[in-house]
Amino acid sequence: MDLVLEAADRHLLTPYVYPAGWPEGEPCRQLLSLFVITNLGALALYLLFGTLSYYFIFDHELKKHPQFLENQVSREIAYALRSLPWISVPTVALFFAEVRGYSKLYDNIEDSPYGWSGVFLSMLSFLFFTDMGIYWIHRGLHHKLFYKRFHKPHHLWKIATPFASHAFHPVDGFMQSLPYHVYPFLFPLHKVTYLGLYIFVNVWTISIHDSDYRVPRLLRHVINGSAHHTDHHLYFDYNYGQYFTLWDKIGGSYKSPTSFEGKGPHDYLRKLRKKEPAVSNG
Repeated sequence: MDLVLEAADRHLLTPYVYPAGWPEGEPCRQLLSLFVITNLGALALYLLFGTLSYYFIFDHELKKHPQFLENQVSREIAYALRSLPWISVPTVALFFAEVRGYSKLYDNIEDSPYGWSGVFLSMLSFLFFTDMGIYWIHRGLHHKLFYKRFHKPHHLWKIATPFASHAFHPVDGFMQSLPYHVYPFLFPLHKVTYLGLYIFVNVWTISIHDSDYRVPRLLRHVINGSAHHTDHHLYFDYNYGQYFTLWDKIGGSYKSPTSFEGKGPHDYLRKLRKKEPAVSNG
């Protein structure tokens, strides 16, 4: 995050926002800047990719599903916009620790002990580490001690749209993002790679709420896509994973998506449409 902060200082904050006597490295200034940057960045990612996904990928026929709520899209957006600033508070604290040099993020490829191969391996390990962390955190949030208070609001959306992707209770949203932020404090990671992965995980979160169930046949039971996550919203106790089905299979919570078996939300709507003429003809 210090790359973004440095760019903001250089091109905007130092010449146009902050007084000349306020040093760029002063902690209070860094915290304030990180809070603004984090909120604007999260808002931009959510609204940009959520809107693109909603209008170009999401099947609007699903809005006719009986479990699609009245004014659901506006309610999803409103809930997310209320939660994002609160989620950003502990997130900024972790970004601040990164900026102050407490993480294992590095600037140059030469700083990696394994060069480019190390960068590639760190991307893979990031995905597997965060997938594991999110699985157990997500599953823990379904425990009766936490579910009603923190995670139930996200399950209000049975037939989710891309805008449901960030419509979390703030505690829920931060806890499920925690593995992303913990990783660079435990393992070396290139700074640009980290920014790219941060954008990727936000886009992926949107994608698993977009109702596009297409996955290459060979990967249907490997990749945790929108079909798997749709069943999670509908049936609660299955498919907690983020990218892969590995930990659901290890933890006994894997469920083959109903949409792959002709029993998903789209299939339900098709069956409803077939019944309509029979009903109208008495």
